[in-house]
Amino acid sequence: MRILVTGTAGFIGYHIARRLLRDGHAVTGIDGMTAYYDVALKHRRHAMLREFAAFTCHEFLLEDAQALQNVFAQCEPELVIHLAAQAGVRYSMENPGAYINANIVGTYNVLEQARAYRPAHLMIASTSSVYGANREVPFTESQRCDHPLSLYAATKKATEDLAHSYSHLWKMPVTVCRFFTVYGPWGRPDMALFRFTANTLRGRPIDVYNNGDMARDFTYIDDVVEALHRLGGTPPRGPGERDGGASPVAPYRVVNIGNGRPVSLLAFIEAIEKALGKPCLRNNLPMQPGDMPRTWADCTTLRALTGFSPATPVQAGVDAFVTWYRTCYTVAAPDPAAP
Repeated sequence: MRILVTGTAGFIGYHIARRLLRDGHAVTGIDGMTAYYDVALKHRRHAMLREFAAFTCHEFLLEDAQALQNVFAQCEPELVIHLAAQAGVRYSMENPGAYINANIVGTYNVLEQARAYRPAHLMIASTSSVYGANREVPFTESQRCDHPLSLYAATKKATEDLAHSYSHLWKMPVTVCRFFTVYGPWGRPDMALFRFTANTLRGRPIDVYNNGDMARDFTYIDDVVEALHRLGGTPPRGPGERDGGASPVAPYRVVNIGNGRPVSLLAFIEAIEKALGKPCLRNNLPMQPGDMPRTWADCTTLRALTGFSPATPVQAGVDAFVTWYRTCYTVAAPDPAAP
């Protein structure tokens, strides 16, 4: 297939593009290479994808409508996986304009090109943060998401609503994927696992918000890639589908992609300590504005559509990340025979 992936220099985008290329598809990638985190890491991901002859990449912001139109015209994608976005709950308080531009304007431009070029399926990344102030867990796709706790969540919910309107008006098959705290090798430096690992190996304290009284539905990257791969071949057929996230009026659905097993932040830190072989120095801090106390995905819809549910244990995922980090950043593992 001819597949367009936005955000291919990003964490999830790199991994799904690599999987698709290994499966023999032609992948066109787009990434804006913004400086939200270390751009060198993004360049390394793109460099590895360039080793595949079937990979073509373009570096520009999705706000550039003309450049995006040119790419659609060149590759005429059969499947579009739109992952590019400005991420981060806390950073949205510092630079809200980046979220409006990247998430809302950028997604609007993708929708316009999808309307013009009619791929068989458009997949759009969203986040568990859209569940906001909901207290009923686990979170199900049929729950209302009217009370976001951060600007980041508000912009992602806005993109979901934009996509639904396009799907309804122009009969575009759209799947929105709500990711739950994705982690693993080649992950983002602003995420807790990366920061906690880096700080602990350097003898620095880690910031633990709300004194650790939080929980996340940590989802390993390989499970996310498998879910995306399977969902890509099952576009919504139209109104009347019975899964929990389906629209009653459009070929549109929302699907949670999570592990379905919330893990406390303190247990997550213990898994990191076990993988590193040394304790984390902890700096306990109050809850941060915009943070959610816990996330927990109901993955019934994903399982019904694909026959697959993420299941990688957190310790196994953390171990894999730490092994990658030590190799990528040349940090020696502790000698188990040392006193």
